[in-house]
Amino acid sequence: MSTTVDQDQQWLVKCLSATLDPNQEVRSFAEASLNQASRQPGFGAALSKVAANRELSYGLRQLAAVLLKHFIKKHWQEDDESFEHPVVSSEEKEVIRGLLLLSLDDSHRKICTAISMAVASIAIYDWPEDWPDLLPILLKLITDQTNRNGVHGALRCLAFLSGDLDDTIVPKLVPILFPSLHTIVSSPQTYDKYLRTKALSIVYSCTSMLGVMSGVYKLEMHALMVPMLKPWMDQFSGILEHPVQPEDPDDWGIKMEVLKCLNQFVQNFSSLTENEFMVVMGPLWQTFVSSLSVYVRSSIEGTENPYAGRYDSDGAEKSIDSFVVQLFECLLTIVGSVKLVKVVASNVRELVYHTIAFLQMTEQQVHTWSVDANQFVADEDDSTYSCRVSGALFLEEVVTSCGRDGIDAIIDAASKRFNESQQEKAAGSVVWWRMREATLYALASLSEQLLEAEASGLLRVSLGKLLEQMINEDIGSGVHQYPFLYARIFASVAKFSSLISPGVLDHFLYAAITTIGMDVPPPVKVGACQAVSQILPEANKGIIQPQMMGLFSSLTDLLHQASDETLHLILETLQAVIKAGFLMASMEPILSPVILNMWALHVSDPFISIDVIEVLEAIKCSPGCIHPLTSRILPYIGPILNQPQQQPDGLVAGSLDLLSMLLKNAPSDVIKAAYDVCFDAVIRIILQSDDHSEMQNATECLASFISGARQEVLAWGGDSGFTMRSLLDAASRLLDPDMESSGSLFVGTYILQLILHLPSQMAQHIQDLVAALVRRLRSAQIAGLRNSLLLIFARLAHVSSPNVEQFINLLISIPAEGYDNSFAYVMSEWTKQHEEILGAYAIKITTSALALLLSSRHPELAKINVQGHLIKSDTGIITRSKAKLAPDQWTVVPLPAKILALLADALIEIQEQVLGDDDEQDSWEEVHEGDVESGKELLYSSGATSFGRPTYEHLEAMAKVYNENEDDDYEDDTLSASDPLNEINLANYLGDFFRKFSQTNRQLFDNLFQGLMPAQQNAIKMVINC
Repeated sequence: MSTTVDQDQQWLVKCLSATLDPNQEVRSFAEASLNQASRQPGFGAALSKVAANRELSYGLRQLAAVLLKHFIKKHWQEDDESFEHPVVSSEEKEVIRGLLLLSLDDSHRKICTAISMAVASIAIYDWPEDWPDLLPILLKLITDQTNRNGVHGALRCLAFLSGDLDDTIVPKLVPILFPSLHTIVSSPQTYDKYLRTKALSIVYSCTSMLGVMSGVYKLEMHALMVPMLKPWMDQFSGILEHPVQPEDPDDWGIKMEVLKCLNQFVQNFSSLTENEFMVVMGPLWQTFVSSLSVYVRSSIEGTENPYAGRYDSDGAEKSIDSFVVQLFECLLTIVGSVKLVKVVASNVRELVYHTIAFLQMTEQQVHTWSVDANQFVADEDDSTYSCRVSGALFLEEVVTSCGRDGIDAIIDAASKRFNESQQEKAAGSVVWWRMREATLYALASLSEQLLEAEASGLLRVSLGKLLEQMINEDIGSGVHQYPFLYARIFASVAKFSSLISPGVLDHFLYAAITTIGMDVPPPVKVGACQAVSQILPEANKGIIQPQMMGLFSSLTDLLHQASDETLHLILETLQAVIKAGFLMASMEPILSPVILNMWALHVSDPFISIDVIEVLEAIKCSPGCIHPLTSRILPYIGPILNQPQQQPDGLVAGSLDLLSMLLKNAPSDVIKAAYDVCFDAVIRIILQSDDHSEMQNATECLASFISGARQEVLAWGGDSGFTMRSLLDAASRLLDPDMESSGSLFVGTYILQLILHLPSQMAQHIQDLVAALVRRLRSAQIAGLRNSLLLIFARLAHVSSPNVEQFINLLISIPAEGYDNSFAYVMSEWTKQHEEILGAYAIKITTSALALLLSSRHPELAKINVQGHLIKSDTGIITRSKAKLAPDQWTVVPLPAKILALLADALIEIQEQVLGDDDEQDSWEEVHEGDVESGKELLYSSGATSFGRPTYEHLEAMAKVYNENEDDDYEDDTLSASDPLNEINLANYLGDFFRKFSQTNRQLFDNLFQGLMPAQQNAIKMVINC
């Protein structure tokens, strides 16, 4: 390669050097010069030449390679979203590609990595169509054992490329590439661990794609993988059979890649690997056991270097912790495989026994959590990435996959580990508590499964007695010596309170209440708060009530010391205590000012302020507290809302949030007091504010005013006409099609409250309202807003019943650009969005409204065609390039056919929920008996597929399913509580509709029915035959 440096090259080298100058002015001028030069022809080629010139300094070459990668992203492909003019010419592209390939065998690994990233960036756009010789060159480099740097460069490049391989390339590439990769992996005498690890990473990427493809091309993937399984499993076995070495990150790295590959083999080709799996089972167990001893010394005891937080030259983490996490992920996949779990079932007790040891707190965690209780709470709540969490997830999978055997293994291992920790304690060990804490942590992580097993009678021993033995054994230990054990005891008592005898529970509740007010390490108070939150609601009020004043005092003191996560915990504890009914009216003057002050301090933090408002709401709902609380809140927020422009950020929105809480389910006199102070200000905020949070919260306030006061809201102001005009003005602003969707997000709830509670006043404005709703729907950019507007149309259809034709005619009379009329537009959007509508109330209203529209038999229905179902592509996996060339395509169907299909889908969903409830009740028995199909027979035997007459019990279960599942995160309480249509039982409603529709419109019904999918037909036949 020529190393001649021309004049342009000299300028570029000087400019690159200047960007490293310590003088800020020199650096800034050089960076600006490079930015300007990047718009000139030949800049990319010049950077390539600098990066490829091995006589230049290492730093300049690496900088040139990095800049080249950014240059490629900006200037290579015109239709790319990051593209900036000008585009690189074809001639220059050819030069750049050639220079990069010649530089892949560079001896500097970081330069090689930067070059490989540039190659991968180009390959996204050019390969294989415009760069057909890329793979042949890479494969040639890989097989050249005399050029070790070339092998590294090609592997590094393929590692980057493998993430973008699609289903057209991988099947052709694997038979050619895998033998070369196998040669590298199986030749430790020739290739070091780094290169063998890189080869395995490519195997992992390709196998991942093959796994995805196996769902579409099962036979082809089977034929492709069978010849490769045994040699690769033999290699995996050979690498894993050597014990995990301490302080050897390269050993951990290659074993980690083996585990990732094995995980993919098991996950995607478990039926293929079953026979070969026994080859790797012994070495995998050896890896598991030997890694425990290394992990204990390096991370738990901290006597060896765990290499935590260190990364290799490619940015991959290399630590014993990350290795163990990957090990658990692989084991979880194996145990989760129906076929392979049988292989490990005979050793499940030993597997669980060793796993509990991995759950011990590390020395780093002890140090971090001791000085930062906030981090302790965050890590406990968020299940952060760690060996502890991974091990707990693995134990969950053991219980799920192994049923009673898994449960027995957990209890047996916990008992053994408890006894061992007793022996360590008796022998004078200072770390005996770690295993005890890990054992309780394991049990607490599985509390739901263990409690369910206890209730089902599947436990051979009393879990409650075992837990009482553990916690009673340790409660006398020094709280200052073993704070984390104390914290775990309290948390465990909270998790298993239903199994612990009342006397022991009362003792621990008293201890927890006392502990909160004591001078003990913060983690202990964290556990005590968790125990109080869980146990107190079920406690004997007569016995505990004398402790309440002290508990409230302790918790309010902690509020002033807490921050972030610990503050959340204390607020949650306060809320639990108040909701349990322990707040006396005499305590309100002491507690409320403290909580309101916390709200004022944290009003700009949405997470903390939500918790604070929930505590205030609990106070509001306590007997005798709402009126004094109102007298504290209104004088404070009134001036804020009446002078919003003068307030700091977040205070107005927060005050509106507080007002909404106060109005919810409040008595009339409280709503009237709030009206006098705040109503006009809320209207002004909606009409004048540009802050979306303020507008959203103000809209919720108005909806709450109307929901609580109803017709009275018009009388309170003295001029009912003016008040009504103010309400309509607010609606008009919120429905402005030019307003950003976020500002209008809650307009749906507000409009529905107007329709429900001010029907006579709204009747004369319906046509204008509908036209405004159509305009707002057309400009809505947020799915939640679109769905709430569609809910209004659905509710208006109900309002017009039994004359639904009037509602349809109204929409027909309103023009809509691109459609015959607004009815055609609204139904196009409605049928497209219907399956995305959330919340039992919204689903009831919109689904039943579709039935009303179809029942009307309006002639306009047959004239409208809407989006049907997605046409599945037969081109395999959809890559980015394929998606650009062939976007999703949908069928087009008549509106009546689409409506009938959506109604049938609603029936299917109800039936599936009934089936799901039955399956959940029988889950333990099914796992134990191995009969995974028995739950499904309920639906089939009741007529879903055989068209037999469904049982009365099954239809009753269907009728209840929506009413039982109304308490969800998507529900609007003010609507569901105040709208009589919420009493609709959707299962019964749909059953009646289908029976009537099939009888009164037989010909239309038969025509539409023939176009349905078999499952939809079955669901309809089931209810018709009732």
